[in-house]
Amino acid sequence: MTAGSSPKNAMIFAAGLGTRMRPITDTKPKPLVEVRGKALLDHVLDAFGEAGLPDAVVNVHYLADQIETHLKDRKAPRIHISDERGKLLDQGGGIRKALPLLGDDPFFVANTDAFWVEGPTSNLRRLAKAWDPQRMDALLLVAPTATSIGVDWPGDFHMDQEGRLTKRGQSEVAAFVYSGVGILKTEPFADDPREVFRLSPFLFEAAEKGRLFGVRLEGLWLHVGTPQAIGEAEDAIARSTL
Repeated sequence: MTAGSSPKNAMIFAAGLGTRMRPITDTKPKPLVEVRGKALLDHVLDAFGEAGLPDAVVNVHYLADQIETHLKDRKAPRIHISDERGKLLDQGGGIRKALPLLGDDPFFVANTDAFWVEGPTSNLRRLAKAWDPQRMDALLLVAPTATSIGVDWPGDFHMDQEGRLTKRGQSEVAAFVYSGVGILKTEPFADDPREVFRLSPFLFEAAEKGRLFGVRLEGLWLHVGTPQAIGEAEDAIARSTL
């Protein structure tokens, strides 16, 4: 990562139940489901490691022991576990619980039900370079709705020429989907008194204020939400590397 205000830590969401991935997730947590012989969690963490991120916080809840065992020998990035075995806190609450591990500075977030095939340069490095805390409350990596794999909804955001994002209206189709990766500030979560709460309202509030921005993903984004999507992702990767 570049110096200065670039994030040095990431919050990796690995605590979900993975209900849409059943029956695979009856015995295996969704982040450990494999695409092309590699766990979804490793696809994401490897991208951060290759981009030079030193640390990552991984939250665990469902089948947490399997995830902890899987991660015990990883060195890049260094892994810190945020234990949510007692209660699933949703993404906002998970961030709040993990703040002692994340620190006070802006941080990356990343889901583990999607990953990407890189384009010419690291998308995470591009995201870090574009981060401007004076103008932004959040910066998201967004992918084209039409060409991404496993997208079964009409997109998430419109993006203007300056990169500012606005939420898709109920009956609209939006050109971009949220990739599950972004940069956030800690303050909104530190100030929230709730234990369990979602992340998306913070993003939509930032959009309403004109302080939510996006960087277009270069390469191929793959959303792996169901057992069927595993094969679709593997086929798409094979085609992209021909």
